Amino acid sequence: MNPLSQFLLAIFFFHSSEYILAVAIHGKSNVNLKSLLISKEYVLAMVFSLVEYLFEVLLFPGLKDHLWVSNLGFAMVIIGEIVRKLAIVTAGRSFTHLIKVYREDHHKLVTNGVYAFVRHPSYCGFLIWSVGTQIMLCNPISTIGFVVVLWQFFAKRIPYEEYFLRQFFGGDYEEYSRRVPSGVPFVK
Repeated sequence: MNPLSQFLLAIFFFHSSEYILAVAIHGKSNVNLKSLLISKEYVLAMVFSLVEYLFEVLLFPGLKDHLWVSNLGFAMVIIGEIVRKLAIVTAGRSFTHLIKVYREDHHKLVTNGVYAFVRHPSYCGFLIWSVGTQIMLCNPISTIGFVVVLWQFFAKRIPYEEYFLRQFFGGDYEEYSRRVPSGVPFVK
């Protein structure tokens, strides 16, 4: 299978499995595009990566001839997918795509499974998955762009989310956050 087909399959599998898990955990009436974080910016980034891929295939086909690089990206896609889905399944109803600003009755602090290794495994998995898609396509510009943009996004989102987690779980979350890394490099 060529990298472009792998890329399209990865996107299809990622989003369809996210939707299926979200519906299974939260119910169909509680799931929409916004809750799945499909934004204009996300679509634009994916379209840009396709344009880069096609442009480089036409003008610089040698950039796309590195099978080992593409296979490395494919492995990252699989690893990222597994980490993210483990996060969703492990957290169950405590996992939501949107940050909760009020604690719900079913909301609990999850520190087992993949959460024993990183506090934000869904972000870690998405970072690995999305950067992997660009490495799989051998897209140098999009690879750098995805790393920078996603890191900036998570560097803002994690402290914001953790503000509420500290409100919800107090000292238990403080101790957990001191002991377990965030899962996104250089984001405490």
